[in-house]
Amino acid sequence: MHVDADALTEFRRDLHRHPEPAWCEFYTTARIVEELRARDVDELHVGPDALEDADEPRMSLPDQATRDEWAERAVDAGADADLVDRLDGGNTGAVAVVEQGDGPTVGLRVDIDALPIPESDDDDHTPAAAGFRSENEGYMHACGHDAHATLGLGVIDAVLDSDFSGTLKVFFQPAEERVAGGGPMSRSGHLDDVDSLYAVHIGLDHPTGEIVAGVGGFLAVSGFEATFSGTPAHAGAHPEEGDNAIQAMAEAITSMYAIPRHADGPTRVNAGVVDGGTASNIIAEEARMECEVRGQTTELMEYMWEETGRVVDAAADMHDVDVERTRNSRAPSAESDEELAAVVADVADGVEGVDSVMDHDDLGGSEDATFLMNRVQEQGGNACYVGLGTDHPGGHHTSTFDVDEESLRIGVETLAGAIEALSNEE
Repeated sequence: MHVDADALTEFRRDLHRHPEPAWCEFYTTARIVEELRARDVDELHVGPDALEDADEPRMSLPDQATRDEWAERAVDAGADADLVDRLDGGNTGAVAVVEQGDGPTVGLRVDIDALPIPESDDDDHTPAAAGFRSENEGYMHACGHDAHATLGLGVIDAVLDSDFSGTLKVFFQPAEERVAGGGPMSRSGHLDDVDSLYAVHIGLDHPTGEIVAGVGGFLAVSGFEATFSGTPAHAGAHPEEGDNAIQAMAEAITSMYAIPRHADGPTRVNAGVVDGGTASNIIAEEARMECEVRGQTTELMEYMWEETGRVVDAAADMHDVDVERTRNSRAPSAESDEELAAVVADVADGVEGVDSVMDHDDLGGSEDATFLMNRVQEQGGNACYVGLGTDHPGGHHTSTFDVDEESLRIGVETLAGAIEALSNEE
């Protein structure tokens, strides 16, 4: 199996220079499509063809002005303008299909979006020192999705150069950071014949050379926004005439954190963004908060979703204001199948550069790859989430995050080897 490490590094650095947020991955998708068209893939489903019906509403879809801005940036950076137009409206991403004779249908899911974090320009930050720091100021690949997309291409190359017999589908999924892209991709129909699915994440606080064969412990998650609308008044002269939206929001936040825990397992709640009001001497007419709830299981997450809704409504009623709550993200829980994890562990033992293999580790967070995993498992298939260790100088979601590019080769050899091994089991 030949892996062109230099080509992997070059492609990853190109994506790193052009990070894009959820549903605005225009340049990223265009570059992936450009590379896929240069390969011997049998099918290529792009944008609307890679997701469920384009008329279905997308969670966390940015407004049109924001999407237009990112589309223009992508075209200026060299993306195909016609393709960019086709991707608008929450239709980024792609699915590549390679058919190599009879055998199982195996899927690989990689995500492609970036984060709204300014990237470090310190000399000891490799992307800055080596000239591939983010060119989209205020955004960066701070979680390794540039590496994930690169792994997807690398695995296609490796499988094409292997004795794999069967069908490979690689899912280049948008909008993971907003927990919004996994659902539409899972309902696209492209997963319905997948026998085994791998998903992968780089880092996760594991060093270069360490492979986690099967990651589990995904917390189901749901995000929401709540907007409180009250009545303004002069805070000094006539405070009794106001209906205080900020006070209602504060009441809701305090009460959300007081929701009883659950005997069936851990739950979480967090108010991550709060804003409202216009001046210290005005009773606030409007206030807004962005929050999330999580649970060890999907059922526990839904318990928290229902309870926070009850609390938000009660707080609004208490202070005589209106409230509108909108769910803007959701992902279920999932577990990796031991059968697929065992294949990864066996293959990883023989990959150069791998010096430690863990059979299992809990993520302790959330991921919308769980939608794709559940879809395959519900139809009788197996799914497994693989952890690919990499030395990263900054933690995930920080301005100094980076990956050890040696882990790209290790990841491609491990994943492609596991995929080939599945066809040999037939």
